[in-house]
Amino acid sequence: MKGEFDDLLAANEQYARTFPYSDLTGQAARGLAMVTCMDSRIDPLGLLGLRAGDAKIIRNAGARVTDDVLRTLVLAVYLLGVNRVLVMPHTDCRMSKSTDDDVHQLIADQYGVDTRSLEFKTVPDQDAALRHDLVRIRTSPFLPQDLVVGGAIYDVHTGRLHPVEM
Repeated sequence: MKGEFDDLLAANEQYARTFPYSDLTGQAARGLAMVTCMDSRIDPLGLLGLRAGDAKIIRNAGARVTDDVLRTLVLAVYLLGVNRVLVMPHTDCRMSKSTDDDVHQLIADQYGVDTRSLEFKTVPDQDAALRHDLVRIRTSPFLPQDLVVGGAIYDVHTGRLHPVEM
């Protein structure tokens, strides 16, 4: 890793000099797992008043509950101390502004890459997608029935969470 990552490696050297987390375990100290988007405007720990070690953060495009997210939640619940899950998509999400077909076409037109074998799980109706994903977690045969599951939409322009009731 030379050249393109020099800035990151230098920043890591600086960070490691005063690394404060060597005593943390892999357990979620606050019992929380959060499913959120990969959008770089989201500071998942900061927006909830959490610190490193408090929660398990699972990120993907659109904050969707995929098979891989369910797999990760099973591990988090049974092995890492998670007893509650927050699913948190956000406003102004690129995944909510088009359909899978639109994204396939855009990538094909602009880059010449055929992505039709991928499912992007775009979310033209964020509220409906969030509710669907909450039900998916709540009804998973692999997760405890008493697992606390909630959803909220994070507003990237105000920093506020808007809970979604089921």
